[in-house]
Amino acid sequence: MTLIPTLPETIARARADLRMGLPIALGDHLAAAVETLSPERLADLRALGPAVLALTGRRAETLKARAYDGDLARVALPAGADLVWLRALADPAGDLMTPLKGPLTTLREGDVSAHRAALALAKSAQLLPAMLLVAAPAQPGLTALPPGPVLAQLAAETAMAPVAAARLPLLAAERSRLHIFRPDDGAEEHYAIEIGDPPRDAPVLARLHSACFTGDVLGSLKCDCGPQLNAALAAMGQAGAGVLLYLNQEGRGIGLANKMRAYDLQNQGFDTVEANHRLGFEDDERDFRIGAALLRRLGFEAVRLMTNNPRKVAMMQAHGIAVPERVPLIVPPNRHNAGYLDIKAQKSGHLL
Repeated sequence: MTLIPTLPETIARARADLRMGLPIALGDHLAAAVETLSPERLADLRALGPAVLALTGRRAETLKARAYDGDLARVALPAGADLVWLRALADPAGDLMTPLKGPLTTLREGDVSAHRAALALAKSAQLLPAMLLVAAPAQPGLTALPPGPVLAQLAAETAMAPVAAARLPLLAAERSRLHIFRPDDGAEEHYAIEIGDPPRDAPVLARLHSACFTGDVLGSLKCDCGPQLNAALAAMGQAGAGVLLYLNQEGRGIGLANKMRAYDLQNQGFDTVEANHRLGFEDDERDFRIGAALLRRLGFEAVRLMTNNPRKVAMMQAHGIAVPERVPLIVPPNRHNAGYLDIKAQKSGHLL
């Protein structure tokens, strides 16, 4: 029956539900995002049975909570735990003011597939990776998903479909064309800016640029994204040909809201990697397979990749795009981003 939602479509529904504060069913558990959960729904969930707070191993490490499940920790809720308590564990904004949040009791043994799927869904919805779970049957009207297939689907490469394309004269190059691609999982669209008429049978000058609202649009001095975007387009315009992929993976894939949370932590003295970890994320949550998929859809098999990030080169090569040359993209630092650039070099391996 083609009218029944597919697994990717149901996952898209689940993302929307979690963002609106609605619980979902994952196997034999109900799960809700702590960030958007209301006090009323928290009470209703707790009435169904003992509740557990699932946190990533990164966040658990910050809280000094034992992550017996390796990549995640299951924190048992005390009898008097309310939404304020839950959000204090989920959001590190107040960690320095109230560093002692325990003692926290974490669970061991048992199946954690529902907890792992819940955290993966929270990340894909760009919510804080902190999920409340209760062992209870699915309730009527709630989106229901099997944990194992959810994890497999979220880890799979997303198919991209071309939606529209049109000529778009740019300041850097008047002969340009903008392509829009839509993923089949309901996530955000991604863009390709084609400069000139690059041949498909030779390595094209290319740049994978992750969206940066603060740098690309507002001219933020905290990062080098805006200058890198302009420098890449200018180089392609000067060369007469190139492709810039503009990937909607703000904040290294954690979303703009979480990026601002990370900035607030940086203002407290943590570096960019430490801030991501305190929020419960990895150093970099982006999926560079998207870039390889777009290049293949455009007909390119080899690129001269404009990047300072060796990981991008490795990911392109691992997914069928040859990289015969890495083209450095160095822009001058300023007093606001010098430390950030140093951390990118020291902890993320960027060649600066």
